[in-house]
Amino acid sequence: MRANDSTIPKTKSEARERLSSLRKTIEHHRYLYHVLNKSEISPEVLDALKHELVLIEKAYPDLITPDSPSQRVAGEPLKGFKKIKHTVPQWSFNDAFSPEEMREFDTRVKNMLTKVHSKKVLPTYVCELKIDGLKVVLTYENGLLVTAATRGDGVVGEDVTANVKMIESVPLSLKEKVSGVFEGEVWMGKSTLLRVNKEEIKAGREPYANPRNLAAGTIRQLDPAIVKARTLDVFIYDVTALDKEIPNTQTEELALLLKLGFKVNEHFVECRTIEEVIAFWQKWQKKAPKEDYWIDGVVVKVNEKAYQDALGYTGKAPRFGIAFKFPAEQVTTVLEDIVLQVGRTGVVTPVAHLRPVSVAGSVVSRATLHNEDEILRLDVRIGDTVILQKAGDVIPDIVAVVKEMRTGKEKKFVFPKFVEDTDGTTSPIERIPGQSAHRCTNKNMFSQKRRKFYYFVSKKCFNIDGCGPKVIDALLDAELIGNFDDIFTLTLGDVLALPRFAELSAKNLIEAIDNARTITLGKFLTSLSIEHVGEETAHDIAEAFGSIEKIRKASFENFNNVYGVGEVVAQSLAGWFADEHHSALLDRLLSEIKIESQKSKVKGQRLSGQTFVFTGTLATLSRDSAKEKIRALGGEIAESVSSKTSYVVIGENPGSKYTKALSLNVPILNEQEFLEMFK
Repeated sequence: MRANDSTIPKTKSEARERLSSLRKTIEHHRYLYHVLNKSEISPEVLDALKHELVLIEKAYPDLITPDSPSQRVAGEPLKGFKKIKHTVPQWSFNDAFSPEEMREFDTRVKNMLTKVHSKKVLPTYVCELKIDGLKVVLTYENGLLVTAATRGDGVVGEDVTANVKMIESVPLSLKEKVSGVFEGEVWMGKSTLLRVNKEEIKAGREPYANPRNLAAGTIRQLDPAIVKARTLDVFIYDVTALDKEIPNTQTEELALLLKLGFKVNEHFVECRTIEEVIAFWQKWQKKAPKEDYWIDGVVVKVNEKAYQDALGYTGKAPRFGIAFKFPAEQVTTVLEDIVLQVGRTGVVTPVAHLRPVSVAGSVVSRATLHNEDEILRLDVRIGDTVILQKAGDVIPDIVAVVKEMRTGKEKKFVFPKFVEDTDGTTSPIERIPGQSAHRCTNKNMFSQKRRKFYYFVSKKCFNIDGCGPKVIDALLDAELIGNFDDIFTLTLGDVLALPRFAELSAKNLIEAIDNARTITLGKFLTSLSIEHVGEETAHDIAEAFGSIEKIRKASFENFNNVYGVGEVVAQSLAGWFADEHHSALLDRLLSEIKIESQKSKVKGQRLSGQTFVFTGTLATLSRDSAKEKIRALGGEIAESVSSKTSYVVIGENPGSKYTKALSLNVPILNEQEFLEMFK
């Protein structure tokens, strides 16, 4: 039945009474359906009740309340998102990837609590599923939803209140008139993703890779109507502020959230030992794919609030909790070919061409096989069914071959004696003595030359804005550049002759080239692509000699005496600078650019004698900027972790260096702790 004008109450008193009844009934069935997954009436009946509610409110607009179900109706599109400063700082958890790391976490927690309480303490843990979605912070006043915000940078987030109101599982009013801040995860079901992707494909658009990306994009839509149509959901898991006493344990806190009317994920458990935590994690690795939401691990928290308070926080994460991540996603696909790729230093890398497959939310068709020894170790053959693994944003790896799938038609790969260049010519290759890598003996390969130019203009070197690989390719193909110094002699007319360049874009490129004419000595040495001389070695050489003039005159012995430079690198440097063609190139470059003097490290600087290793993605600054901060205070950067490493700095999705640092007891800094060192 639908409400019509004849059903609208004649008086305001009757309307107020009818609206009160409608709101309670609709809220009751909303809670049953969207929070408890139950239903006592059909969707059509619920729609009829909502329709009647809206008609009465239109007739009596002064009776509309902030928590009325009608307030979930999407209004006009937003012009933009306002910023909201969080009243409670928003933390993120550190990650663990193995049972060993969890046992280390357990030991750290117990040792710290024992120190605080001067006696042995045995905390319990609560395991909650780690939903792969988008964090949301809800603020209620006197039981009414006031604001909803994204996490942002932990201090300031975006106001997404209008969009969050479109999520039926978020209560507009709580079952008690309390004020507080509550945290949760907005997510989208796999089934909803399928529906949305069918619509995208039908409209001729690209489908979304995974529900997390679609959920994050949806909550930031400027049109709430789109949010409502896409059917987001939410789980609330934490009370961070409350105008009454917060429960003494995490399990009691989850019970309070349920009591207030929030949707709480039911799959949480209290564990007495870390081994029970590990067992729960192992169980949910198998069960996770069966749920409609994506699960990428288990959040483990100390259950007792008093112990949580005692443990406190690091710069960015609570010490009382950790995200116990599931192993990297693995899939199978077919290796269709192995193709050799020549790098800028001439090293030849075998690349597997794969039948395209989706892994960890992205489609992959290439994977490096590293070198000949790795191919032999895996016994991988063209035509094999292989296991592909990808962890976060890390390059995909072939980790094993499914040999049971072999038909006998697979072909072993034998490293050829020659490699074909992009221009159709071939060049000989050889295995580097004492190493597992091969290299091309022709130093003038066109593909190698391209990669050297790509590197020369990159951020690690001259950092020429707007001069990416496509521009370099166009310049090379037009034969406008052949040596590094040619870049600095380009004119506006040269660039305008290239395809897709208008006057403004051509002027911008010439201006960017001019702005890049001043460079530090370390970056200049890096840009030359000298064999065996990476970024860190280049900076060590720069600091040891101080000027390009001294480096050009240096001997093998001079290079070999630099700390961190071995005989192989010293020989490569001495040979490169002794070459007359390289000497001529340097003369031409030095007539076009200016190299800033490089100060030697001064003993007694704050970070003198300390070595840093980075792993993972930093959120607030680039890896290069972080390295410059360290060098400015006399510190060193290394690429691998050893017992001599002073600190390992971790970002999002840290790799094996993080695990090695834990095993060697090397101090670990998160990004916030790292930045604190420079205040």
